[in-house]
Amino acid sequence: MRPWACIPVALLAFLPLATPAQLPLHHAGPSTQSFTLLDALSADPDYVSLIKLLQRAKLVPTLNKLQNSTLFAPTNDAIKRHTSSNSLWQRALDENDLDLTDNLELRLRQELFYHLLNYTNYTLPTEQTPQEHKTLLYPRDYTEPPSQEPPPSPPWLPVPNGTLGTDPQRLRLSYREEALWAGVDASGNGGAKVVKEKVEAANGLLLGIGDVLEMPPNLGTVISRHPQLSYFSKILTPQLAKFLNSTSKLTLFLPVDDAWQALDHYERLYLESEFAADDLKRILNMHAVLLDEVKWADSFTGEAVKLPTIDGPKLSIVPEKDSKKVKVSDADLVERDIYASNGVLHTVSSLLIPEGTFRPTPEKYLLALNCTEFVSLIHSVNLTHLINDPDAQYTILAPPDDVLKLFGHHDMPHRGSEELKRVLQYHFIPGKWTQKKLEDGMLIETALEEPGLDGGRQVMAIEVTDEDKKKDTKTIRFAGAGVMGEPATINNTLVYFLSRPLVPPSDIMETAAPILDVSNFVAGIFSTNLAEMLKSTPRTTLLIPPNDAFKRLGMLVSAHLVSSSAKADFERVILHHTIKGVVYAEPVVNGSQRTYGTLEGSDLHVERRGSDRTVLFTPSGGWADMQSELYPQNILTQTGVIHEVSDIMIPRSVHLTVGKLAKAAKATTMTTMMVKAGLGWILNGTAPPEGSTWAEIGLKGSGWTLLCPTDDAFKQINLTELYADEERLRAIVSQHLIPTPPPPSSPKTSAPTVLDTFVNNRPLPLDDSATYSTLHSANSAYGDVLVRVLDEGGTVIGIKGARGRDGAQDWAHVVAWGRSTTGDGSGGVVQIDRLLEPYEPSWYAEYGGPVAVGVGGVLLIGLFFWGVRWVWRRDTTEATYEPIGGFGQDDSEDS
Repeated sequence: MRPWACIPVALLAFLPLATPAQLPLHHAGPSTQSFTLLDALSADPDYVSLIKLLQRAKLVPTLNKLQNSTLFAPTNDAIKRHTSSNSLWQRALDENDLDLTDNLELRLRQELFYHLLNYTNYTLPTEQTPQEHKTLLYPRDYTEPPSQEPPPSPPWLPVPNGTLGTDPQRLRLSYREEALWAGVDASGNGGAKVVKEKVEAANGLLLGIGDVLEMPPNLGTVISRHPQLSYFSKILTPQLAKFLNSTSKLTLFLPVDDAWQALDHYERLYLESEFAADDLKRILNMHAVLLDEVKWADSFTGEAVKLPTIDGPKLSIVPEKDSKKVKVSDADLVERDIYASNGVLHTVSSLLIPEGTFRPTPEKYLLALNCTEFVSLIHSVNLTHLINDPDAQYTILAPPDDVLKLFGHHDMPHRGSEELKRVLQYHFIPGKWTQKKLEDGMLIETALEEPGLDGGRQVMAIEVTDEDKKKDTKTIRFAGAGVMGEPATINNTLVYFLSRPLVPPSDIMETAAPILDVSNFVAGIFSTNLAEMLKSTPRTTLLIPPNDAFKRLGMLVSAHLVSSSAKADFERVILHHTIKGVVYAEPVVNGSQRTYGTLEGSDLHVERRGSDRTVLFTPSGGWADMQSELYPQNILTQTGVIHEVSDIMIPRSVHLTVGKLAKAAKATTMTTMMVKAGLGWILNGTAPPEGSTWAEIGLKGSGWTLLCPTDDAFKQINLTELYADEERLRAIVSQHLIPTPPPPSSPKTSAPTVLDTFVNNRPLPLDDSATYSTLHSANSAYGDVLVRVLDEGGTVIGIKGARGRDGAQDWAHVVAWGRSTTGDGSGGVVQIDRLLEPYEPSWYAEYGGPVAVGVGGVLLIGLFFWGVRWVWRRDTTEATYEPIGGFGQDDSEDS
């Protein structure tokens, strides 16, 4: 038990006299004969707990020393309730607690000082409008550990210059519900009720209250408890809370919750994120005044003042003369003088942020919108200029964190790599592309500047599907990636959230390789030396035909192009399919340009037809009416775009001769025979040698169709004998050569038509019953050949009028063909599976028929005359007469 616990309460009044150490005072206090506040407390058993606290805080001499003070004395019941939640007071009342952790009892003394006024307030309020009074509490910073040093000489009067500067803490009194209340708010609500009659003492006024007066807490706590500052409390960071709690003499003008609605939804969302610390600090500093003293509302009653904020322009405080309203810059002062231990808080109706001051960058919005990994990747490749300029207009295609986590790092290029830089640039589209602006099939330029486009911007394909036209809802895909949820419109920035990261276009070969329908043409490119060249040539458009285009071209032409010996020809064909410049679908379909230059050197001619603007390409070479229809695809590459076309186009630099086609038909034997027969010039498409028989009869080097048997067709032929028999050799070769005039030109129409390429690629029409003269026709009645189309499919060609023993030598199946491009583009090679030997009928076959007819005719004539003579002789040797009178009736009946 403490020694002073045995001292009767009544003797406490004599402590000043019995303790010489407490005598030094600045002025004389009340005499021992007067009735002091301490006497009043001692006389009332409701204040026993309070006296114990005064003893523990060593404030008894201080209370005796004060004159004209006002004490708000909590009763025993009030203190008992308070100790249940206040360990300091509970410990101070515990007589068994000898642990003096704080020899000065500073905290306890400060809380008791908040119940004291340094003057006697005899004019108590009679209405709810509160009175403001200055207490003896000068708040201190309690963050330092308690001192173990001995206390200074008593009495310990309050020392100014605390966390409120030279000002003490304030206390409001109000009258409501027919009672006096202490510690109320600015509206006169709350506080502790005065529950006992006032007692006037020689040195002050005693008012008993039913609750302990709570010292105002620090600003951070005040803000967290205020009902109209819930949003600011929500976005308050730990760093700012520490600033609010540790900064002294701070005056705040904070906007109420409704004021934050002036910000855009995404601006508020950003402020609520963990990434807004710097901006929140700046916003708070624009609402904070830090001077040598706090600015209470009573300083706003005079002339207008300007208060400098920590960060930002000065606040203009203007009281309105005709009303009690106060303007704080453009805002109204809503609630004034909300007390705190280290400053004062005023609430205002709107944000005190100058226009244009708070402009979060797109980066900050992306962070708030759960795109932190996307932002981190952008920082790794130094593309922050795309997300740090609030004035720049961009449409950002951002995959959220959960999407990037799903795809994983192995699906993305390495952090900081140039490839990752390309990928991320492809996610930014200059301009603000709202859903209404997007149309299906359109191409939009991105921020990716491709070296393969000579520094031009890479484009992106847009897919738009109208799900419900009445509700104007659309499904949008960017480069094949779907959009999740609604886009976020933030100032100059529009953000779409993607279902997967975008991949920018690859090089031209990597892009074309997976398209199975064009694999033959792609394989042909790789077989040449053009693959790397096409990859690196900037700004090109590749027209790529499907696999069946090789069949439509003619199998012998295709076989020639893909052969190793014809690599140069195939390279020219490929380059003729590569347009100089990037030609997307829309300008080539709806534009007016008629020709496009190619890497091969010659031009492609373009015609457009019909309401759908079907595009037909005509090559510089090939044969008459060669054309290819464009199938616009807009398959994007690093260097341009790929479109599909219906057919392969032959440039004029590729000369498809009969010799090249015969070689493709693997007809070595036949070509050898032609050379030995003196017809090798036809293989080369050149004129016959001067002075030769062929030159004398006026033959030309072009316009020939060779019926070309395969080498297998000569298995039963003795080639040695054949080569030795020049006349027979020439006859056989002549039997297989068909002079082919140029086809009639197609009629010119206002709208070009798409020709049947499969028919147009033939050296000559192979219609049923078509008859063609051969070079042998001039020397033989059986030189013509006849075409027959079989019912079961297939086509055969035979010698017209030939009648062999079994017909095996007279006809052959058509295996393949190819059309030449030399001269006027007529003629070519028709591959057949048998040799058509010239037909030479036997004497019986040639003369037997006419002889038989003549003999038969003579015999019939002789037989006719013999019959006539026999009838005549019969009529002259037999008598014939008629009865006189004619025949009677009976005779007639008998007869």
